[in-house]
Amino acid sequence: QVQLVESGGGLVEAGGSLRLSCAASGSIFSISVMGWYRQAPGKQRELVADITSGGRTNYADSVKGRFTISRDGAKKTVYLQMNSLKPEDTAVYYCNAEVLGYGRGDYNLYWGQGTQVTVSS
Repeated sequence: QVQLVESGGGLVEAGGSLRLSCAASGSIFSISVMGWYRQAPGKQRELVADITSGGRTNYADSVKGRFTISRDGAKKTVYLQMNSLKPEDTAVYYCNAEVLGYGRGDYNLYWGQGTQVTVSS
């Protein structure tokens, strides 16, 4: 079994910063893509950013220049540094990871439980 545990959410004023972390654990042989998604009340879950095992990154237009995704392969952890936060960034943030487990023949997608980020105006 694979678990993803997020941390680092909270309440911050507009213009402030937060750093989210997501650590994967369990029966993991390798991880390909790791990503962050978010879901605001009444809205669909949307991609914020993702990063491949080779370090290639992809960002939503709404966060380009403000958010930075990174990962530590040895720690099986993905980070999201969020700067210049805006009230519209308020959402539950979820991480995910495409994981190849030991003895498995293909990758499976796993999700964390989510962490709340609230940006006050």
